[in-house]
Amino acid sequence: MFRRRTQDAPESQPQPVKPGGKGRPTPKRSEAEKRRRQPITAPSSRKEAYKKVRERQADERVKARAGMSRGDEKYLLKRDKGPVRRLARDYVDARRTFASYLMYLMFAIVVLSLLPIAAAKLLVLFAPPVLLAIVFVEAFVINSGIKKLAAERFPDEDRKGLGLYAAMRAMQIRRLRVPSPQVKPGEKDKV
Repeated sequence: MFRRRTQDAPESQPQPVKPGGKGRPTPKRSEAEKRRRQPITAPSSRKEAYKKVRERQADERVKARAGMSRGDEKYLLKRDKGPVRRLARDYVDARRTFASYLMYLMFAIVVLSLLPIAAAKLLVLFAPPVLLAIVFVEAFVINSGIKKLAAERFPDEDRKGLGLYAAMRAMQIRRLRVPSPQVKPGEKDKV
């Protein structure tokens, strides 16, 4: 009545699967334990343990840097998180700003200051204040524009510091911005 089936006995009909069941027999405990066991790969020395930790941290940093560059919310810094900040980034990145070329112009002014020409010396004297005045006016325009747009689209979100955030992003060289620009210059309709 309670006999075990031998290896030689022909297999009977497969058992019908219970509705809601897992569709396979429960494994024996010894089989489950064998599958669960893994060889211990503990480091043999403290030096090796530190090396593994450093490698893991380096991999995590690379992953975080790539995620931040893509604009993945999970990896962004607190100052960059949220839909309002994303709107500000896209607003700035969709425009060509004079401020993003400021560093190039300042480098050109430094090079001009090395020339022994009187006109170049005069230009070096008056150009930086004029350039900075243009950048401040542009920052004011960006500040007011993004605040107005954010108030329309996200009336319930916190907009504190948004104008300064957008203005500072506009002053960065486009290629060096983090997170990387997600819109191309001129794509104002996506903002």
